[in-house]
Amino acid sequence: MARTAPGPLQRIRDGLELLRWNHPSGRLILLIPAGWALWLNPASPPSLPLFALIVLGGLAVSGAGCVANDLWDRRIDNLVERTRNRPLADGRIGVATAVALLVACLVVALLVVLALPTPGRNLALPLALAALPPVLLYPSAKRWFPLPQLVLACCWGFAVLIPWATASGELAGVALALTWFATLCWTFGFDTVYAMSDREDDRRVGVRSSALTLGRHAPLVVACCYGLTAAALATAAWLRGIAMPEFWLLWIAATWGMQREASILRRPDLPRAAYGVHFTHQVMLGALMLLALIVPQ
Repeated sequence: MARTAPGPLQRIRDGLELLRWNHPSGRLILLIPAGWALWLNPASPPSLPLFALIVLGGLAVSGAGCVANDLWDRRIDNLVERTRNRPLADGRIGVATAVALLVACLVVALLVVLALPTPGRNLALPLALAALPPVLLYPSAKRWFPLPQLVLACCWGFAVLIPWATASGELAGVALALTWFATLCWTFGFDTVYAMSDREDDRRVGVRSSALTLGRHAPLVVACCYGLTAAALATAAWLRGIAMPEFWLLWIAATWGMQREASILRRPDLPRAAYGVHFTHQVMLGALMLLALIVPQ
């Protein structure tokens, strides 16, 4: 039976699904490191217009990354249980439409960068251009690199560098290095967990992931990543003089939550749904870390 042509509302829903905007947790998790950067840099707290531009730019880049990922994987996504119903994999959206949506996201991201205040824009623009190749090529890493989640973590690092450069007009200091390092560790940790749900499918299809490479050591590595994230953010906050009692209360809660979530991964025979729940919880715990930075200021 021929498929009925989708109406305008269905096309919009399919487009939002391709951008993953039907799952807001995945979009928020990119904005959290940007928030860490905005509230840890010397010019914090940020102005409302700057904050709004960073949010809009983050959403545009995140959407572009999702579309690029599905374009790379459109021939293997239908072989993986978690991804087989994505719009490109099941044919609801064609390649030409996806490419057009990708270009639109990149144009929005460029316009956001051009709208940033000077002198930060002069640093943000080359950083944004430098981020483009890894963001677009990251999905290929699972075909040739045993730890593709590390490539994603490096992409995520630009979510710290660009806001920091925009807000402060410079890229220097131990606090910046610590915030960037915390973001890399956190991203590698939660994306390794995300990959754990696909281990059997990835092994069968022949693609790589940190979950497969680390094997039974993956939960321990994830716990270490979360521990390093918490330690790096605490040190950066202390250097910035915002590690006050209210910071420590929220920091302890977030740190405990991250370690508790990592400990659950050691349980045998976890259902696939547990890994998605872990991802959602990391959004809340990362946001709690951000709140710990905001409240004292």
